[in-house]
Amino acid sequence: MAAHQQRVLRTAYRLLGRIEDAQDATQEVFLRLLRHLDRVDGADPKAWLYRVTVNVCNDHFRRRMLVLEPLDRADPTPGPEHALEMEDRKRLLTEGLTKLPERERTAVVLRDIEGLSTPEVAEILGVEEVTVRTQICKARMRLAEYVRTRK
Repeated sequence: MAAHQQRVLRTAYRLLGRIEDAQDATQEVFLRLLRHLDRVDGADPKAWLYRVTVNVCNDHFRRRMLVLEPLDRADPTPGPEHALEMEDRKRLLTEGLTKLPERERTAVVLRDIEGLSTPEVAEILGVEEVTVRTQICKARMRLAEYVRTRK
């Protein structure tokens, strides 16, 4: 649990946008792990945890409409204007994530934010790699459009 807790929490936070919701989701993921430990034995625990995290977050996201907080990534900034611009862009992107269809949001979070490879995302989502690439392409286009129209 200690080896994967931060990864699960970070992924849940990026999918749900609120730390409180992410903490609840993380707790649910590890409860499911304890309940189904026999299923994980022999399987790749990282892939299993990502798959369960995505499922728990999608269930949670469907139950609530969220107002997301900006991502907590630290950006090196040359000045206050740039910092404000970057913060606004992060806010818009985070809001845009909530507007994406569930599968596209999940694919783009796992691939672009979590840094997983396309084959890893495909395995976690149970789809072909070409499907992941298509979902990410659509998600990026929708996010770019969302940001462009909100500026």
